[in-house]
Amino acid sequence: MRTIDIFDKLEKKFVERASEELAQGEEIREEFLPQIKRYYGLLQQSMVMGEPQWMHPVLDDWVQVRTQTEVEKQEASLTVLLNRIFAVTHQVVSEELHPQEALNFIKKILPIHAHTLEYATKKETQVHVRYVSSELENVRVQLEKLDRSKSDFISVAAHELKTPLTLIEGYMDMLRENIPDNEYIFLLLDGVENGTRRLQEIINDMIDVSLIDNDLLNLNLRPIWFDRLLKMVFAEFEKYLQKRNQTLDLREFPGIDTQTYGDAERIYQVLKNLFSNAIKYTPDGGTIIVDGRLLPSFIEITVADNGIGIAPEDHERIFQKFGHLGNVALHSSGKTKFKGGGPGLGLPIAKGIVEAHGGSIWVESEGHDENTCPGTTFHILFPILESPPIEKTTQ
Repeated sequence: MRTIDIFDKLEKKFVERASEELAQGEEIREEFLPQIKRYYGLLQQSMVMGEPQWMHPVLDDWVQVRTQTEVEKQEASLTVLLNRIFAVTHQVVSEELHPQEALNFIKKILPIHAHTLEYATKKETQVHVRYVSSELENVRVQLEKLDRSKSDFISVAAHELKTPLTLIEGYMDMLRENIPDNEYIFLLLDGVENGTRRLQEIINDMIDVSLIDNDLLNLNLRPIWFDRLLKMVFAEFEKYLQKRNQTLDLREFPGIDTQTYGDAERIYQVLKNLFSNAIKYTPDGGTIIVDGRLLPSFIEITVADNGIGIAPEDHERIFQKFGHLGNVALHSSGKTKFKGGGPGLGLPIAKGIVEAHGGSIWVESEGHDENTCPGTTFHILFPILESPPIEKTTQ
């Protein structure tokens, strides 16, 4: 029997059986019936022409009609539907044809079925990839909006806080001038002054983060020498080192006295943040070593401690805004006390300042362990400039 004759013989039973097996409910079967007939007709065309590509149009349409939920959860896979259709085909052929004739017919259908499975899988994968890519893009856009909102809030909040803080400082100065000498009152005013000073530092950090986020950080580039800056930072932290019984070894490495150009105030801010970080996360009696080396066109400074260390998975996170490590509920404020926290802006600001100078900053640590104290080493790479770049000084 010719292939066309076999298809004519099987069509009615195949369409009825497929509709019953694959579509639940009378209304769904009526809607599904034209699709089954179309599939059957293209299958016949593929068999006669010997070209399975004739199946592509119906497969393309079936892939596209899947709902977003089905694509998202990878449900209602077309390959499952095609396998069920093939099972129906096998049943009908086995029932209507002689065994040998049925076997020969199935052998001819198998390559077409294999092709439809491969093609459908490819198309479904493409649809799912497009869906996932679209979702990722939506997430990226939302994260950018959230980050901009956070940056805007930080900027506005910082500037709004500066006004009442200035008033507090002004009234505090007036109290000092108008209250007779009273040691107890002055002691209270000193406490208020220390609190406002710390608040001013936090506000300044918030403003700096906002400037860095918006590429508005101005650099006043002048001749600088790192040996002088390092000694100034050491002098500022000396009393805290003594209080914590810590040793700071400031080494005279090659290139430490090399002149370059940079914003001394900003670089001093970077070094302060690194010194403070080392002191905070090194136990009492620990050691901090400041070293470096001269490289072609760069100077590298390292701040190493034998403190509690940083887990490898947190090496990038610590340079992100508000990147707290550990349980935030256990947060404890402090610039130099052991494991004393802060707003989580020091290292992100340091990174922004270093990169604004054309340098880079990174951290090395084997891990975090408060018992063995594997230590941490921060690396800063600054370019050595013979003259200040014009674009930086005029920014």
